[in-house]
Amino acid sequence: MPELEDCSDVKVEDAPRGELLVTRRVLNAQVKEDGIEQRKNIFHSRCLVNEKICSLIIDGGSCTNVASTLMVEKLGLECLKHPRPYRLQWLNDMGEIKVNKQVLVSFSIGKYYDHVLCDVVPMHACHLLLGRPWKYDRRVLHDGFKNRYSFTMGDQKFVLAPLAPKDVYEDQMQLKRSMEGMQQRQDKKLQEKHDNTKIEGKVENLAKREQKSKSKEKRESEAESER
Repeated sequence: MPELEDCSDVKVEDAPRGELLVTRRVLNAQVKEDGIEQRKNIFHSRCLVNEKICSLIIDGGSCTNVASTLMVEKLGLECLKHPRPYRLQWLNDMGEIKVNKQVLVSFSIGKYYDHVLCDVVPMHACHLLLGRPWKYDRRVLHDGFKNRYSFTMGDQKFVLAPLAPKDVYEDQMQLKRSMEGMQQRQDKKLQEKHDNTKIEGKVENLAKREQKSKSKEKRESEAESER
C-alpha cells in the first residue's frame, strides 16, 4: 500500500457554506453534535453543482458514482441512456429499481473543479456519491485518521476535508425539515389528483347517462313517427 504523501503545504478544500438543495431523506445514522472525532464517520461534504449547494458523500465501497434523481430533476441536468442498464436495491426503501440513465455532473469543492459520469438513482443519503470509479480515476489516497482524501490533478494537489460531525448533524436536521415540507406538498398534489380523478369520473358518468337518455328519446321519437 503506498504511503500517504505529505500534504502539509497544500491548501485543504473545505465544503461550501449555505442552504442545501432539498433531498428526500438522509442517512439514519446519528452523528455527534460536538467534537472532531472521525473514527466512525463516513466522509460527508458539500459541493457546488450549477451554483447550488449539494450534499456529497465519498464511499469507496460503492462500485459506481451516483447522482440522485432529485438533484438531476431540480437542476435540469441532461441525462444519457445507460449503456448497460441494471437493477439495484440497496440505495432506497422502494424495492428493486432499474437503473437506465446516466448523467455527467460538473461540480466543485473550493478550488477543486471536476466532472463525473454518474448513474441516476432515487438516492436518499445525499445528492452526489463519489464511489470507487472516482477514487480510481483520481488515484485518491485516504487518510483514515483525519478522514481526508488527497490527490493530484495536473500539477495541483488537493486535500478534501470532511464536514465536522456537528455540521453533518445540522445538515441532516435541515434536510429532514425540508423533506417534511416536500412530503406535505407531494401528499397535497396526490390528493388533488385523486379528487380530480373522482370529479372527472363523475362528469364522464353524467355524460354517458345524458347520452343514453338522448338516444332513448330519439328512439321513442322515431317510433312515434312510424305510428
